Amino acid sequence: MITQIKGKLVEKNPTYVVVDCSGVGYLLHISLNTYSALPANENVLLYSHLSIREDAHTLYGFISKTEREVFRLLTSVSGVGPSTARTMLSSMTSEEIQQAIASENVKLIQSVKGIGAKTAQRVIVDLKDKILKTFDIDEVSVNQNNTNKEEALSALEVLGFVRKQADKVLTNILKEDPSTNVETLIKQALKNL
Repeated sequence: MITQIKGKLVEKNPTYVVVDCSGVGYLLHISLNTYSALPANENVLLYSHLSIREDAHTLYGFISKTEREVFRLLTSVSGVGPSTARTMLSSMTSEEIQQAIASENVKLIQSVKGIGAKTAQRVIVDLKDKILKTFDIDEVSVNQNNTNKEEALSALEVLGFVRKQADKVLTNILKEDPSTNVETLIKQALKNL
C-alpha cells in the first residue's frame, strides 16, 4: 500500500495533482481543501490512499493524516464510495465532518451533493462511535455547541438572514471559541453578516 508520496508538484488542478517522485509522476485525486492548502510548484508531502477496484487503481492524496482517516471512515460506510467521500471532503473540512457526525447533523451531511437522507443517516449510525473514539471528541460539548448554534441560527433566520450564510459565520465564531453562548453568538454573527 502506498501510504505517502513526497516529491515535486508538477501539475495542480482542483480535482487532482501530479507529483514527480524521482522521475515517476503520480496522479493523486484530491479534495478542494487539499487543493487550497497546497503550494504552487514546491516539494510536497501528501498522505495517500490506494483504492483498488476491478477496473481501476486510483490514488487519493490528502494534506493531513486526519483528512485521510476521515476519508477512510467515510468509504467504510455502505453506499459511500471514494468519489462521494472526496466530494464530502471538498464541501466541508475534516473537522466539520467530524462535528456533523458527532452531533448527528443529518441536514449538514445531506447538504453534500449526491448524499440523500438514508445515506446521511447511515453515515451517522455507522461512524458516530468511531468518530468520537478515534478523534477523542467530547459528546457533551458537541451537543451543547450544536444546541447553541441551532438556536442562534434560528434567531438569525427570523431576522431575515440566509441560513447558509449565517451557518458559515456561526461556524467560524465557534472555531475561535467553542464555549460561546447563544446571545454572544448572535451578536458576533450580526457584526459579520
